[in-house]
Amino acid sequence: MCRRPDGGRVTVLADRRLRLRLRLSGPSRSLRFLPPTSFVLDLGIVVGAVLVAAEGRETFGIFPSPANVADSLGTAGPLVVLGWILTLLVAGCYSPNLFGAGTDEYKRVFNGSMVAAALVGVGCFFADYPLSRGFYFLAFAIGVPALLVGRYAVRTALHQARRRGTLLHRVLIAGSPAHIDEIAAVFRRERWLGYRVVGALTPAHYLEEETRSGIPVLGNSDDITSVVLESGADIVFIAGGALASASQMRRLAWDLEHERVQLVVAPSVTDVSGERIRVRPVGGLPLMHIDPPRATDASRWGKRLFDMVGSAGLIVAFSPLFLLAALQIKLHDRGPVLFRQVRVGHDGREFPCLKFRTMVVDAEQRLKDLHAQQGYEGGLFKMKDDPRVTRPGRWLRRLSLDELPQLFNVLRGEMSLVGPRPPLPLEVALYEGDTVRRLRVRPGMTGLWQVSGRSDLSWSEAVRLDLYYVDNWSMMQDLSILAKTFGAVFGSRGAY
Repeated sequence: MCRRPDGGRVTVLADRRLRLRLRLSGPSRSLRFLPPTSFVLDLGIVVGAVLVAAEGRETFGIFPSPANVADSLGTAGPLVVLGWILTLLVAGCYSPNLFGAGTDEYKRVFNGSMVAAALVGVGCFFADYPLSRGFYFLAFAIGVPALLVGRYAVRTALHQARRRGTLLHRVLIAGSPAHIDEIAAVFRRERWLGYRVVGALTPAHYLEEETRSGIPVLGNSDDITSVVLESGADIVFIAGGALASASQMRRLAWDLEHERVQLVVAPSVTDVSGERIRVRPVGGLPLMHIDPPRATDASRWGKRLFDMVGSAGLIVAFSPLFLLAALQIKLHDRGPVLFRQVRVGHDGREFPCLKFRTMVVDAEQRLKDLHAQQGYEGGLFKMKDDPRVTRPGRWLRRLSLDELPQLFNVLRGEMSLVGPRPPLPLEVALYEGDTVRRLRVRPGMTGLWQVSGRSDLSWSEAVRLDLYYVDNWSMMQDLSILAKTFGAVFGSRGAY
């Protein structure tokens, strides 16, 4: 039980802990099968790559040799498989904490495979072993990409399972109630992470049974070890206000060193990409260095050159669609093909944003009536089954083809291929606080808002994603967003 400093009142938590343990026992323990499952999958991929390489050497005639090397492959093949798998094992590719998020898993698989390739090449050189060059090349040229694809498939299946509520980690969060709710909100939002918060541990002076977001308080921060063991938690997050000194953290690590429990320190840092964070131990003190926001980098010549080349190429590629859409719009009601709307761009500069017209000609005049009907109070206005949308406009919007003319905005430097959604002047006039940072970069045809739900997102969530993009811009992130855009567009998720 846990004693509270309120005149001797005792709160009994044993029954709640027991029910919690019985209800949640099982699912997260299945996570223990991830490392062996990945091992078996990697072994199958490596064996398959070696077999294909042995056959493909003769079929494709890569690095042909007059010598008969079939016998040497019979000996070298199993040794390559064994050495490759052992190298992946030594590289930590099957660590239980590796799966589910981040790029470290892919980096270890790739680096481990490269080390294996180097060891095989160097070993054959010093041993003067006649290993077929064609076999060597094909084995790693096929095997490395296949291993990465296999890991991606496992991660995709894991994320889908977590969104369905299985294969979850049981999590306790220790800290002040405000910090606990903040971390729990991230876990609820990013369900693919697989963190199910089962309880909270708060300072002794906090007397409530639940935090404001409804997380049950299972005890005091001083009781972390006992509550963890009784609740069967997999992970303990230590947030701000949990521990009074570094010695308490050290003792907690000692208490849990023989348990299957991860200890994670959650600093008061959110929406910062891993590229901006560096941890440097100094005198036994791990110091977290956070690089400045990257909004300035997103406005430099490299991104601009990428936008110019990309938009010009896409205009040429989509020219048949331009012609088809223009004909359908013109033939429908004889109105103008393009719709020009004033939007706010980089540093607050206004520009005419181009779109294929998808609404009736007097759509702007009908907007006030729709605002009144829908109870519009500010922010982005979108509604399903908008009566102003024309018949050609429905399929153009569903596939986001109405936005293709914005490629000319990109070419002119008013927009970017990737960036925050271009806002209306009315929206900008209502911006409060940090929202104005969305204007630090050129608005984009697509962005995190586009690939994360589009119109299904709330206004606050769309702003959060845009601010994350502005502060953490990178060219790799742009390429990733462009790749995901095709799935979001063709899946028609949140488009109306």
